[in-house]
Amino acid sequence: MMLITAIVVVLRYGFDLGSIALQESVTYLHASVFLLGMAYTLKHNEHVRVDIFYQHFSQQQRAWIDATGTLVLLLPLCALIFFLSFPFAARSWAIGEISSEPGGIPAIFLLKSLLPVSAALLALQAISETLRQALTLTLPSDSSLSGKSSH
Repeated sequence: MMLITAIVVVLRYGFDLGSIALQESVTYLHASVFLLGMAYTLKHNEHVRVDIFYQHFSQQQRAWIDATGTLVLLLPLCALIFFLSFPFAARSWAIGEISSEPGGIPAIFLLKSLLPVSAALLALQAISETLRQALTLTLPSDSSLSGKSSH
């Protein structure tokens, strides 16, 4: 993205040339990184939370909080995003949607497809995390999922 942005700037200010497709590609790549990175970020437990309180909780308490939040908030949100964005993406595919800008990116439907795909990937990862939390809640408190003792 940085390289494309640099190319856009050099072309515009150095050679007085502009490219709508290059400018749009920066925006669409940025959106793609965020959409596809949500599930990965959840997998590595890097989403934002209020660590002031969370860091003082036991592993069992954290598992309860995470499982409850996932089941009550995250999975319904993923379902909502998926079911609202799927027709939006399908319609875009049906008409072969392209950029509204002359010379823009010719395949906007691909980016719109990332909306339901990212919701599905996030939901799958959320289910995986909930299963992991269920294991944490059912295993003895001195065990961990890796089989090593926490002592």
